[in-house]
Amino acid sequence: MRLLLVSDTHLPVRAKRLPAELLDEVERADVVIHAGDWVDAATLDLLEGRARRLIGVFGNNDGPELRERLPEVARAELGGLRFGVVHETGTARGREARCAERFPDLDILVFGHSHIPWDTRAPGGPRLLNPGSPTDRRRQPYCTYMTLVVTDGVPGEVTLHRLPRRH
Repeated sequence: MRLLLVSDTHLPVRAKRLPAELLDEVERADVVIHAGDWVDAATLDLLEGRARRLIGVFGNNDGPELRERLPEVARAELGGLRFGVVHETGTARGREARCAERFPDLDILVFGHSHIPWDTRAPGGPRLLNPGSPTDRRRQPYCTYMTLVVTDGVPGEVTLHRLPRRH
């Protein structure tokens, strides 16, 4: 099972459209996970129309229309692993302990908000993955997203994809 992890698309505020490379990944993915801050419903409509399966949550920049259509926290079993999705997890300091306490039943938690790629494991808790942002790199050198392949309940390597500066 191939998963595409994305967050913080912020359309059309930070970019006019999603990068073509990311849209190609949507076509290849079995499941697309979006960890919030879509900003516009058109992006949700686009991904719903292209993805085989879409799991998403709303973020702090998402208005009433998106909050009506998306949950704050999503959970799903994918490829034999228990996934959770949430936009915010708080500050980096103490993140692993907070997430282990809040989500003790998960194998993997996908989150966003910071636009900073993140891949750690909470002791006794879930693996924490933040794909960064494909449209707003902020203080990061690149815009990013992640892919992950799950086989028979075992997560493969998480790949952080860097997007060209102009897209």
